Amino acid sequence: MASPHDRIVVDKGLYRERSTIVVDKPLTLVGEGWPVLDGENARQIMLVTADSVTVRGFRFEHVGTSFREDWAALRVDDAVGCRIDGNRFEDSFFGIYLASVTDCVVSGNVLRTARLRESVSGNGIHLWQSTRITIEDNSITGHRDGIYFEFVHHTLIRRNVSEGNLRYGLHFMYSDDCRYIDNIFRGNGSGVAVMYTNRVEMTGNRFEGNWGGAAYGLLLKEINDGKLTGNVFLRNTTALLADGANRLQAHRNDFVNNGWAVKLAASTQDARFTGNNYIGNSFDVSSNNSEQTTVFAGNYWDGYEGYDLNRDGYGDVPFRPVRLFAAIVEGNAPAIILLRSPFVRLLDSAERLLPFFTPAALADNRPAMARVSR
Repeated sequence: MASPHDRIVVDKGLYRERSTIVVDKPLTLVGEGWPVLDGENARQIMLVTADSVTVRGFRFEHVGTSFREDWAALRVDDAVGCRIDGNRFEDSFFGIYLASVTDCVVSGNVLRTARLRESVSGNGIHLWQSTRITIEDNSITGHRDGIYFEFVHHTLIRRNVSEGNLRYGLHFMYSDDCRYIDNIFRGNGSGVAVMYTNRVEMTGNRFEGNWGGAAYGLLLKEINDGKLTGNVFLRNTTALLADGANRLQAHRNDFVNNGWAVKLAASTQDARFTGNNYIGNSFDVSSNNSEQTTVFAGNYWDGYEGYDLNRDGYGDVPFRPVRLFAAIVEGNAPAIILLRSPFVRLLDSAERLLPFFTPAALADNRPAMARVSR
């Protein structure tokens, strides 16, 4: 019965509709007292097909699982100007799903689920073929991927917390010109995967506690002209894995207490690492290629034992961050058990005196003598 641009207020209560709620006109839907929309594990709950729709203050529960369709608690298809603000999502297959959407805002939502296998779990916030979306101040836990993008452009993701998800905290492909600012990706199967993308900017994010045999804080695969500035990589098995990350600019990031801080594949060309801090990592840098075009300059390395005679704040002798023992472990993983042994300490000392086995191309010729402030 509503007319376009009406405001509908839904009182507190439990609502079990017999079919998916379809919003096909511009409306503002507001829940008061957290009304519950229950999918009874049988269906998608709400589908928005109109422009200029706002959904605020609802609790979405128990979305059905489908292996043929991407059922979501709240799905928006082919629309402009939607706003999904301040809702709660519990036990969803997919939580919020935007497809062919432009100029929408997803903010202040809490998405929680506890499906224990990827095969029966969808993504928390899922975007496909969308442009100029803002995703901010959301909390996502327990999904397959916390946030997932495919063919998404000119989008801003900021101040979200994505943690405890089964696969990735954030996973995006073919999504150019996007910015990720001040997010936390903590304790996921892996932190963030960026694939086949151009001109991505990641600033002020935290990649924390992503542990496992194949886990990493951030994977950059086949990307061009990416920028990493002011991020913190803390306690990850591998903090940053760069595979085909061409012309990457990594500036003033902190790599702290990781297994491997940076792994560089031979396919990464013309990257620059400047003014970063490497503290407490088992291995600061490893590479599968001695002929590198990547440049390290002005970074702080806690393992540097050089001197600064002219007191300009930078060491007078280069630092080579690639350890011979790292190459040994890459070829024979069980050797890691020797990491704290006297043999490895002796190997490191010999390597500093006779650095013939580590790639000179990856030396930092101007290492910082003190930690670089972000």
